[in-house]
This record gives sequence, structure tokens and C-alpha cells, in this order.
Amino acid sequence: MRYRAATSPLHATRASVAVAWSAALAGLALVFDHPLVTAAVLLAATAAGTLAGVRGELRTAARVGLLLALMFAVINPFVARLGLTVLLRLGELPPFGQIDITLEATIYGVVQGLRILALVVAVAVYFAAVDPDRVLRLFRRAGFRSALTVTLATRLVPVLVHDGRRLADAQRCRPRPSGRLALVRAVSSSALDRAVDVAATLELRGYGTAWRARGVPEPWSRHDVAFAASAAALAGLAATALATGLFAWHAYPTIELAAGVPEITVAAAIAVVALLPFAERRGVAR
Repeated sequence: MRYRAATSPLHATRASVAVAWSAALAGLALVFDHPLVTAAVLLAATAAGTLAGVRGELRTAARVGLLLALMFAVINPFVARLGLTVLLRLGELPPFGQIDITLEATIYGVVQGLRILALVVAVAVYFAAVDPDRVLRLFRRAGFRSALTVTLATRLVPVLVHDGRRLADAQRCRPRPSGRLALVRAVSSSALDRAVDVAATLELRGYGTAWRARGVPEPWSRHDVAFAASAAALAGLAATALATGLFAWHAYPTIELAAGVPEITVAAAIAVVALLPFAERRGVAR
């Protein structure tokens, strides 16, 4: 998955709010495994990706999600030894024993497969519509030195490997080549020398010691407020459902599914609340 620039309310939203909204939508698929919640998240994520203009990226992710969902739906009935309604008896299969395909295991596999698909599509919307550079800038003060350290270490590793090969070639030209310990000692000394040179260069350029002015806080736009409210509402719906015991269902030993008016209403509210911020199309080119 890759980010695709477009003009949509989600693209125009600040990174912190977009991350919170995406996490709230994907979190519903993680917290609840009820078919109604899965359907609501899948519908909302698909519609959000379409409204955000990342339909192509969503199709790519959906292919992967469908493959994973199909694998889970096919494998689960063969490995789950639960359920009372036997559909097919395959007999003894060493070393797995008696293999019985049950209705409960089949339905559970299909539901969990759709749950995987919903989660993949929801995560794909985040990767395709949220600018990763803006997300990284959220951690620029906390992770500046760490990022610099990782970058320097990554760039210096090939240099040290080249030094080791060059020193090994030089040792083989001697009448009595030195052992590996001497080679490691030489490479380590070279690494320390390079570290001192790099540290001196960074100090001269002001890294780690120079004062960096704080940027001017960016005012909140209508899209920021809308998506923040949507994320809070999704979290509130999830908390309410957990507190009241909604979306209860069990596949084993027999299927018990709560799908009354409260469950249908909350599931519909999840989809509507997640998509409401896309109704405001003014000023999407931030």
C-alpha cells in the first residue's frame, strides 16, 4: 500500500485526527467480531475509500483481504473440533484423528474471514489517504535524535562492511595472515574513528545543540473538527456496546446471535457516524 494524494476531506484533515479516526474505525473490527459490526465497518471503510478517491488502492488491498478471508473460511472447519451440527464426516485422518465438518465451524470461519477483510480495508484507507510524512512530523521532536541515529547507522553499515573486505584482502597479501580477531579489532578501530569524525561534523552543523524554533500552531479546520467528532462518536458507540453487552454472539457449541433492533441500530449508527465527515466537501484542498 502507498499513499495517494487527492482532494478529499480525509486528505485535508490534520494527521493526528486522521490517525485517531482510522484507529477508531479499525478498532471496531478488532474489538467486536459480531457480523453486524463487521458489515458496518466494511461498508464504512469501502465508502470512505471511494469518497477519498483511493478506490484503486482499496481494490488492491481487497484482493489480499479476500485471499486471507477465503483461507480462514476454508481452513477453520477442518481444524476446529467444535460444533454440534455435523455437515460432513471425513473419517480418520492420521495424525489429526477424526475430521468432522460442522455448521458452526463453517459459519465461524466465514464470519472471521469477513472480519479480516473489514480490518484490511480499514487499514488500507489509512495507508492510502493519510500522508505518512505528516504523521512522522507528529513525532519530530520526540524522535529526531533517534531517527538521526538510525539513519547514520544504516548508512555506516555498508561502509564498515567495505572496510572489512578491504582489510581482509590486505591481510591475505601478507606472508603470514593475521587471525579473525585482528581483523575485527581493525574494523572496530575504523568504526570508532568514523564515529568521532561524524560526531564532530554533526556538532559543527548544529545537530543536537542548536535551538530550533517552535512552529506556529495550525488552526483547526472544519474537517479536523468533523473527523475528531466522528472518532469520538465511534469510540463512544464502542464503549456503550461493551458496557451494555450488545453484539453478543457465540458459534460454539451452537450458534447464538443477538441481532435485534438495538444491535441493528448501533451498527447502522457506526456506518453513518464514520461517513458523516465526508459530507462536507468545501475547502478540501488544504
